[in-house]
Amino acid sequence: MGILATAARKLFRSTDRDPFYEKSPKLLATPSNPILAKFELPSVTPSCSSSSSSSSSLSSSSTFWNSPTPSIWSPRRYIPARVRKNISRRQVAVLTCGFFALLVWIIPPPQTWGRQVVRINVPHHLASPYQVLRPIAEAARKHPPDPQRWLEHNSNNKNAISSSNRLVNAVSPHALVSKRPRAALISLVRNSELEGIVQSMTQLEYHWNRKYQYPWVFFNDEPFNDEFKAATQNLTSSKIYYEVVPKDHWSLPDWIDEGRFMNSLEYLGAIGVGKGWMISYRHMCRWNSGFFYRHPRLKDFDWYWRVEPDVHFFCDIDYDVFRFMRDNNMKYGFNMNILDDARSFPSLWARTRSFINAHPELIHPEADLDWLLDARNNGDYNNCQFFSNFEVGDLNFFRGKANEKYFDWLDRGGGFYYERFGDAPIHTLSVAMFVPKSEIWFFRDIGYQHDINRHCPPQSAHRCACEPTPIDENFYRLVPLESPQKKPDDTCIRQFLGGDWLHKKVGWSQDGERMFGGDGYHGYELTGLDS
Repeated sequence: MGILATAARKLFRSTDRDPFYEKSPKLLATPSNPILAKFELPSVTPSCSSSSSSSSSLSSSSTFWNSPTPSIWSPRRYIPARVRKNISRRQVAVLTCGFFALLVWIIPPPQTWGRQVVRINVPHHLASPYQVLRPIAEAARKHPPDPQRWLEHNSNNKNAISSSNRLVNAVSPHALVSKRPRAALISLVRNSELEGIVQSMTQLEYHWNRKYQYPWVFFNDEPFNDEFKAATQNLTSSKIYYEVVPKDHWSLPDWIDEGRFMNSLEYLGAIGVGKGWMISYRHMCRWNSGFFYRHPRLKDFDWYWRVEPDVHFFCDIDYDVFRFMRDNNMKYGFNMNILDDARSFPSLWARTRSFINAHPELIHPEADLDWLLDARNNGDYNNCQFFSNFEVGDLNFFRGKANEKYFDWLDRGGGFYYERFGDAPIHTLSVAMFVPKSEIWFFRDIGYQHDINRHCPPQSAHRCACEPTPIDENFYRLVPLESPQKKPDDTCIRQFLGGDWLHKKVGWSQDGERMFGGDGYHGYELTGLDS
């Protein structure tokens, strides 16, 4: 404190000559410069009541500036008279210089004013492999696909092949078949779920596949019976394949500790994790995560659309979904983006981070994981997922090296049996790591319902038999009230879409809404019901 006081006293109260004059004459404002002259201080005649020290100070200031009194501008004019009596010209000069130095430090150089700055929020504590997760400007692509234009030119059932459809163009069905993607509708279903799959097939065939006639492939862990085959064959004119899942894809791996597995079943069932007590459900999640695309039957296909029993399709679809995916270079399509129960997979993100650290070269340079990380929760996974009960995907992506290595990494860790890893979060993380966001498609236009989760597009009364839902519908319906997990600040789909979808109403606050009994997610400007 003594040193600072002494320095201040020397700067503002000293009666000696100015210490900077001889040492740094080049820093002084000289009267020969007309631009700097306008910032010079006027000479002031000291009042008769001023002390000798004041006279000395003024004399020193006169030496310091070494210039006549300017008549253009003086900063002292803007200082109140009461304050002006107690402040010297040197103090004004120092404060003025400090002010302009602060402006120079704050304002960027002029050559940077026209630059477009792209920012990405990456938690500072994340390991170096995550630094590759950066947005790439779309301008970097020479000829990016234009999905909207594609839809404008290929809707109205332009590529339909059913001769019974009056909207089919006058093109040979054989020519259309030869050009269309190698794709199939796939379903993992039991004989006992016949009624449920009949409902799903009936609606999807009516709204879409009767016009496009893509084959169906049914999978089961045991052979399908004749009743199942007869009922499903009566629902479509497309070819149907009935396949059995290989036994080694539907059984406990030899590296799993069976005792630990049984304890996991009991524990997850006791705390209320959905289907956490079912052995077959663990096999199903594992198969859907990393084995379905390895089945020999699918080697002849490049694309798939997953169809579950007991689901509803509400809307007429007037374009070839598989052709859309192929022509626009899409790798994955989803219909809902919602939270999952984090108690099902407590170690999933830790294992994923270790995978990234071990294989940073596999992460796509345009990958974007930001929307899956919660900065408020130490940059951990926010538990958002593409609801994989509805998904359209590129089989060659799942067969690729990166996805295969990731699945094997998780599988060897035992998470499908010691915990209850689900295929939805695994597909989500895999797609986010290995696919650019521009190659992931949100099928907002397809109305769909699975159990309590329902999605219906806006402005669709002319083609959909459902009530439009806000874009945030279903956000946390899979998370039980007893789950202690932290919900992210924004809904999953809004974090994925970004931009205007994250804008809040003026004056709204999440805490304020919750104080009045709301859930804290009704403050967005856009509801999704208008577009």
